[in-house]
Amino acid sequence: MVIKSMNKRRGIFLISCLCILLFVINYNFLDSSLENFLEESQTVIVNRIIDGDTIVVENDTHVRMLGINTPEKKENYHDEAMKFLNKLLLNKTVRLEYGQDKIDKYERTLAFVFLDGKNINIEQVRNGFANVYILDDKEYEIELRNAWKECIQSNKNLCEKSKDECANCIELTELNVKEQKVILANKCSFECDLTNWEIKDEGRKKFIFEKFILEENKEVEILVGNKTNTKEILFWNEKDYVWTATGDTIFLRDSDDKLVFWEKV
Repeated sequence: MVIKSMNKRRGIFLISCLCILLFVINYNFLDSSLENFLEESQTVIVNRIIDGDTIVVENDTHVRMLGINTPEKKENYHDEAMKFLNKLLLNKTVRLEYGQDKIDKYERTLAFVFLDGKNINIEQVRNGFANVYILDDKEYEIELRNAWKECIQSNKNLCEKSKDECANCIELTELNVKEQKVILANKCSFECDLTNWEIKDEGRKKFIFEKFILEENKEVEILVGNKTNTKEILFWNEKDYVWTATGDTIFLRDSDDKLVFWEKV
């Protein structure tokens, strides 16, 4: 009886030790998971809207919305993009989901902004107030690019198709990232006036055609650099580069800022 009692107490002791061990392991796991979660996201109140892709939250933290780029001041749809965010987010509680790099060179927090579970970065693209702008952080890239395709189908705002007769004539025949070169061709049997048309990348870099006529069945090369233009070669005055090897998109717009074509590099 004494031996049985000792074995019983030993068994209870071992079970108790095992339970404590499992609790410690699970606690450490949960504590670690909670810590990681807090590092990756945060719930805050939106205090101010700077523009279509930048907001200010608690503690005067400026947040740059990841994966998108909206028009700058005095560009078409800048005000609309800002009003869209203002209506959605101002004084609302949102969740910030941080990117791989939490802070950019301007000391802004980099994040995806969620309202009631909805990714507002994606909504900006879907509604035609932003184009996709992917840097190193590839999170939600598929969803963002699908939102852009939805925008194209809806033909609204930044996705509105050009009605210029030359919109069906001008096509991209080459985009060479290594040589930083774009070649456009006029496939129609009449000349096209490209004055004030613009080429843009996913970011802010923009080339505007000054007085320029692309003759029928001819090509023009746009090369990054600071040299004198010729009839066949125009130079995009950028110091280093425009097109990135990690992924980019070319947008061509007419003089009314309507979309002629877009193509992912």
